[in-house]
Amino acid sequence: MTVRDGTNSREGQTFAGDSLLLRYINFVKLPHTVFALPFALLGVVVASYRQPVTWRVVVLVVLALTAARVVAMGFNRIADRRLDARNPRTERRELPAGRLTLSQAWAAVLFAMVVFLWTAWALNPLCAALAPLALIWIATYSYTKRFTDWSHVWLGGSLAIAPVGGYVAVTGAWSDPGWLLVVVAFAVTMWVAGFDIFYALQDEVVDRAQGLRSLVVRMGQARSIMIAKTFHGLAIVALIAFGYAARLGWPYYAGVGVAAGLMLWEHKLVKPGDLSRLDAAFFTANGIVSIVVFLGALVDRIV
Repeated sequence: MTVRDGTNSREGQTFAGDSLLLRYINFVKLPHTVFALPFALLGVVVASYRQPVTWRVVVLVVLALTAARVVAMGFNRIADRRLDARNPRTERRELPAGRLTLSQAWAAVLFAMVVFLWTAWALNPLCAALAPLALIWIATYSYTKRFTDWSHVWLGGSLAIAPVGGYVAVTGAWSDPGWLLVVVAFAVTMWVAGFDIFYALQDEVVDRAQGLRSLVVRMGQARSIMIAKTFHGLAIVALIAFGYAARLGWPYYAGVGVAAGLMLWEHKLVKPGDLSRLDAAFFTANGIVSIVVFLGALVDRIV
């Protein structure tokens, strides 16, 4: 990810090479799957207290999450291809640079959509019923920055589908208590919205010039960073409430504690007017956050 300016260097979290497979991997930023997948597995772990988990279900959840990720990012790249071409930071992405054709991009999105719907059908009737709604939500995100400053929250809601989906994939039913899935979805929404505000900092000038909307464009860097701090504080509170509702033990809370420390470190790295360490804040810290929360719940389940 290029942070300070719009040089023609390759974006971070992408792979060097020109094979078709690598172009597809870079097209959907496959490494970013680490943000949502551990939370989907967190849902699986918590659901295992109600229903035995089989390897078949775990494989289907991973496949469904990966397919949903390809749909979401692929559709976003298609919708934003003209905007990306006018942004120095993104002009070398696969579609603006011509490394993938529009037909190739649509083929990947449609194939992933079929895989996602099939995995939902293979899991249980509730997953099958909710799958089309999930696709609509994650696809609609691509247009939110054209009409609302709060697209960060919409994106958070997209990733919040992961723990809900993981839980429902195992149980085939909503949680008991009912607010269990609501609070973990809220936690993920706030966490993602906070770090997406950080991500939007680097495009403030270009987004304003193109008439795109975000909290950064509306409020500037300092105020939007304060909102990100608030979102992340709410995320930690919600994760603690989720642990209480799910009756998780100290390993889970230890994981949440590590996640809180990582978020604090993340906010120390990014300051108004200085985005030089944004790459570490965005990817490294947040990738680990989701992993440590999941591992805390997994260790608690095992012991």
